[in-house]
Amino acid sequence: MPEIKNPSQEPGTERRLLLVFALTFLAVIISQQVLERLGPKPPAPTTQSKSANGAATTPASATGQSPAAQSSAAPARSSGAIPATTPARESIQPIAAKQAGEETESVVENDLYRITFTNRGAQVKSWILKKHTDDAGHPLNLVLESAASQYGYPLSLFTYDPRLRDKLNTALYVPTPTGDATAPANIVFEYADKDGTVARKSFSFDHSYVVHYEVSVTQNGGVVEAHPAWPAGFGDQTTRSAFASSKIDWAVGDSVERKPPQEGSFFTSKKWISDGNTVSGPLNWAGVSDQYFAALFLPDQSGDDALVTFHRTVPDPKETDPEKRAKDPVPVLGAAVGNRSGTTSGRLFVGPKNVELLKTIRSYTPADAPGKPAGPTLEPVIDFGFFGFIAKPLFLWLEWTHDHWSPNWGWAIVILTVIINLALFPLRYTGMKSQLMQQKIQPEIESIRSRYKGIKLTDPRQREMQQEIQELQKREGINPLGGCLPTLIQMPFLFAFYSMLGSANELRNAHWLWVKDLSSPDPYHLLPIGIVISMFVMQRITPMAGMDAAQAKMMQTMMPLMIGLISWSLPAGLGVYWIAGNVIGWGTQYIMNNTPHAKEVRAHLAKRAAKKR
Repeated sequence: MPEIKNPSQEPGTERRLLLVFALTFLAVIISQQVLERLGPKPPAPTTQSKSANGAATTPASATGQSPAAQSSAAPARSSGAIPATTPARESIQPIAAKQAGEETESVVENDLYRITFTNRGAQVKSWILKKHTDDAGHPLNLVLESAASQYGYPLSLFTYDPRLRDKLNTALYVPTPTGDATAPANIVFEYADKDGTVARKSFSFDHSYVVHYEVSVTQNGGVVEAHPAWPAGFGDQTTRSAFASSKIDWAVGDSVERKPPQEGSFFTSKKWISDGNTVSGPLNWAGVSDQYFAALFLPDQSGDDALVTFHRTVPDPKETDPEKRAKDPVPVLGAAVGNRSGTTSGRLFVGPKNVELLKTIRSYTPADAPGKPAGPTLEPVIDFGFFGFIAKPLFLWLEWTHDHWSPNWGWAIVILTVIINLALFPLRYTGMKSQLMQQKIQPEIESIRSRYKGIKLTDPRQREMQQEIQELQKREGINPLGGCLPTLIQMPFLFAFYSMLGSANELRNAHWLWVKDLSSPDPYHLLPIGIVISMFVMQRITPMAGMDAAQAKMMQTMMPLMIGLISWSLPAGLGVYWIAGNVIGWGTQYIMNNTPHAKEVRAHLAKRAAKKR
């Protein structure tokens, strides 16, 4: 039976198929060229001119027709001819340019602040808080000029496109209205150029520290992500410690995050690289703060918002050596907050970290009605530190004492110290009594130790010695920790006072006698010297059981000097608390030393000493 072959297997079939495909492709190319030459010509390009409102128009002379003829011819072109542009491009309308001819300033003020805007970038050149002063006693300007001139002024815009960012922050906006205004007031800045960039910033001011804002930026009709910013620190930062105290803070729900410019221990310290970092929302509030002031953004819509953080450096303003200024700059933190998908609107708080003030400012939650925010307050931006559970109630108590008993913060601290020591008096009395009894049985303790003299610390007889001493103390009714307990209880109060003085704005620039600022070190260092003297007197009149005369003398000298060195650069308010506590302690110890019980103990010791002779 003859074999039937598959046509696809015949020799040369593949070559013939390739030849057919090549000839077909060539025919298509040639036909396109012929149709293009023989077909209808596209309309000639027209020149454009701008109308009075800036819209582009096509003059009749460009087409050789009257406007009426052009309008009547339009339907004929749309019936069958291919349009010169696609519908997508026809939908983008030309933009009317809107730019100012020169740089101008606008001032808005109320009883709390005086804000100076420049229309160059529609940003703030000066933000003066009228009720707060700088180191020279002048009204405090929260704009840090040395940093703002390099990295941007408050309410400048951040975009991820550097060229667009520069354009938006250097363009001359048109303000409405112009000139100065007193709150309540509104001001709008608008800008548009021929490249299709349109920007609008509007601000609303009332009688509080809060400014309402709305920002929108588009390019060729498309929305651009643009965030209002507080980019570079605060004007009250004049020392290295003040720059180091700055933080970037944000709240998500009930959680509050704080990021310093540098974190870690003394040995593991590392820089927190925050420049250009983006934190996604939803955010209740976010911004930057230092020791006593804050600039915090509160978005109107808690959802599709984001925080962009900045970490820059500037020369130390207190350093006079140019080489050191260049090698060891100080950190400057900033923040920008905005909506990622449209117009950004919200409120900006710029003011002091005052506990009662921050309690009144609430953020929005998705369920809140417009104009009625019921979310978390700004109060957590005040960080009282590890001992905050003591420091915050202590501050509220101090504030109440200041408001009701003493108009001076220094004397309020003294009153608080007296009350704290009176509350601790029972424990202090027990401790002093325990020290006296410890002094009474000290010869017997020395006798026990002499019997175990020379044994090693790992010897089991060391335990027997300790048991004998404990039995002796128990028989005499002595608590071994009685002398240390009052000091241990007072230590948290000391740390809490330190934390409070470094956090509460109310104590900034608070006067007391020769001290001009209780939150800063004593300029004449009289308080640290007073601490040394009062501690020395305390050590001299306090019984030191378990020490020989040489050891006691060394402790009475070295301990006050060490404490004085530590307190040399601490806040003056802490020195007031420390000295007041030492004076009260000295008086209590003096009274205890002259009680019949104390005299009996001294007579007992004198009698023992006489027998030894």
